[in-house]
Amino acid sequence: MIKPHNCPVCEKTFNTSDEAGKSHFPFCSQRCRQVDLFRWSEGRYAVVEDIDPMVAEFLRDDPNITVQGEGIEGGQDSEP
Repeated sequence: MIKPHNCPVCEKTFNTSDEAGKSHFPFCSQRCRQVDLFRWSEGRYAVVEDIDPMVAEFLRDDPNITVQGEGIEGGQDSEP
């Protein structure tokens, strides 16, 4: 038996065993899918992860630094 699923946007319970439930999963409808996309585009959601203590120190000293991959770029003393 497939367990009912709750839509992350409207929290409506729906069944994922039928075609309507599968087509918009994990959302219950196209509307909820679009609402979620709009929230991401507005910046309401964020992926949160722990910051390396060394990076946090650099960010405290110069908030204009951008972190990409393993290195640190930007800031006052770096070259483009």
